[in-house]
Amino acid sequence: MVKENEVAAMEIEGPKQNDSDQINPRYTINVLQLLKSAQMQHGLRHGDYARYRRYCTARLRRLYKSLKFTHGRGKYTRRAVNESTVTEVRYLHLVLYTAERAWSHAMEKRQLLDGPNAKQRIYLIGRLRKAVKWADLFSRLCAAKGDSRTSLEAEAYASCMNGLLLFEQDRNWDTALKNFISARAVYEELGKYGDLENQVLCHERVEELEPSVRYCRHKIGESNLKTSELLQIGEMEGPALDLFKAKLEAAMAEARSQQAASLTEFHWLGHRFPISNAKTRVSILKAQELEKDLHGPAADSLPVEKKLAVFDKIYTAYQEARSFIRSDLASAGDADSVKDDLNGLDKAVGAVLGQRTIERNQLLVSIAKSKLARRRDDKNEKVTKPEELVRLYDLLLQNTGDLSDLVSSGRDRKPEDVAFSEDCVLHGVAFRAQRCFYLAKSYSSAGKRTEAYALYCHARSLAENALKKFETTMDTDEAMTKELKTLYNECRANSCIEHATGIMEDEKAPENLSKKISTISLSGVEKKAEKFLVEKLDVYESAVGESNVKSVPCIGVFPPAFQSIPRNPIVLDLAYNCIDFPSLENRMKKDKMGFISRLWR
Repeated sequence: MVKENEVAAMEIEGPKQNDSDQINPRYTINVLQLLKSAQMQHGLRHGDYARYRRYCTARLRRLYKSLKFTHGRGKYTRRAVNESTVTEVRYLHLVLYTAERAWSHAMEKRQLLDGPNAKQRIYLIGRLRKAVKWADLFSRLCAAKGDSRTSLEAEAYASCMNGLLLFEQDRNWDTALKNFISARAVYEELGKYGDLENQVLCHERVEELEPSVRYCRHKIGESNLKTSELLQIGEMEGPALDLFKAKLEAAMAEARSQQAASLTEFHWLGHRFPISNAKTRVSILKAQELEKDLHGPAADSLPVEKKLAVFDKIYTAYQEARSFIRSDLASAGDADSVKDDLNGLDKAVGAVLGQRTIERNQLLVSIAKSKLARRRDDKNEKVTKPEELVRLYDLLLQNTGDLSDLVSSGRDRKPEDVAFSEDCVLHGVAFRAQRCFYLAKSYSSAGKRTEAYALYCHARSLAENALKKFETTMDTDEAMTKELKTLYNECRANSCIEHATGIMEDEKAPENLSKKISTISLSGVEKKAEKFLVEKLDVYESAVGESNVKSVPCIGVFPPAFQSIPRNPIVLDLAYNCIDFPSLENRMKKDKMGFISRLWR
């Protein structure tokens, strides 16, 4: 597929009309389409810049070899690409893929786990400079040898590379803005012409360049972008935005490190725990910023998928904080006061992490309940079964038990800790009632009426006990109270339904049994309305059925029915016992005996 795109991109524009066109042919390259297909098929669909760089290297090797444009054997002799050298379109591909190789190498260094250090950053900027150099050469060659559209695309490509270099260097934001704006303008114009695929690619490129333009204006001071708007821009996808997202993440990390200097204490249940490690402060501050997205005013409009992603980031941040705290505990030595503070901080962070885990599992429960209420989703997604909700409530029971044990542990238990532990136990009772209700649903769907009725009654008693306990507490959880009231009513209704259904099935049991007995045949084969393939060989009709319907193929009866067949007659020889047969001893062979054997005879 790549070769087809490359062949299509290397077509020479139009037939030769005059002598000047024959001497200086104008080449056509669909730069954006060529690069997009190569990037998506060789690693950048998943952000693998190392794989794309290897592809560019292999592609360059094939081009050099096919053009016989190698740099000599043994001693390296550089051969430059200029206007006189470009005698076919593949020379332009040489320059383009060299720029892409340098750019992908720079982006590979940008994706290092802990970020590029000072030496690696110098190397990264050097590779970007190399990419800019080859992109400018590609633009000049296309202006001299390519048609007007190819020249425009090459110019936009070179402008993007220049803007990325200045973007990474954190300087000359006005020049970077001009480069990005000029590239965007070119792609906007090119998006008005050509086939539909090319128009879509140009519009996507314009959308990818828009965040870089807005960020440059923000750095210059021409726009008043808020931090939340920058984060929304950073959530966009695309290879052109990877450098922008890395820059934004670095800026956010620097801002967090500056803001973390003021975070000296961690507050939890009225306790204050000092934070001495700077890395712990940054991790806790990152988690607290993410928690604002979940509990802020815009939390209701946030999609479910993004909420789950935010919960995962919160979990990672708190786990990092706990790892830093435990490393400090290992290096604390014999200082008891420092150890007590660190143990208390670890306990508080673990308790907050447990709370967020319970909230995440409750969100999963709400998603599963919404899918349980409808039979089939619009997107043909899998429908939730009651067993899945039982498993989720098992997780919630385990989470509340672990959180209660964590809070109740320790030597000095304060009233706030005791109240929090009791609240965890109370929520555990509510979760147990919900679990029992959906377990009864699973038994009901299996046709076990007695077990389902008993479980519905038990769930109703658990819900009633939990409601009484919630009403006696000072801080009433209104959402949980409303949910328990709904659960109590549903348990009562479903128990009545199961009781009535069980009685009806018992009444109809003899009738059903008689119907089943009446259909039994001595041959062991039930009569079917439809015929099998072996019975209608003279009719052209499918016996397998449609491909989208799961049905048993009607080819023949298996196992085949028993058939009566004749057997061989039984012969009884009654005269055998009444016949006197003659003696045959005189005809039998006698053994020869020796002299000694005769004496003993």
